[in-house]
Amino acid sequence: MSDHVEELRRIAAETEPAPAAMEAYLAKVRDGAYTVTDADVDELKAEGFSEDEIFEQTVAAAIRAGLCRLDAAERAIGVEAAEGVAG
Repeated sequence: MSDHVEELRRIAAETEPAPAAMEAYLAKVRDGAYTVTDADVDELKAEGFSEDEIFEQTVAAAIRAGLCRLDAAERAIGVEAAEGVAG
């Protein structure tokens, strides 16, 4: 599992920083992805962002949020315990 996690960390780290105009949208992705609607994406498109830009930033934000939660879970249960469960 750790190779896959490290690959996700690399991908997220290599993603271009998000433009400031995307911050509210990306906060929504990080904190409550279930609340994101087509209207949110349409608003970004209206501001001039391409679907590719929106997709890349959305995926990167979701990966970072997931990794943050994984790190918290590993701290809560202990890294050794997490590695034992992963197999």
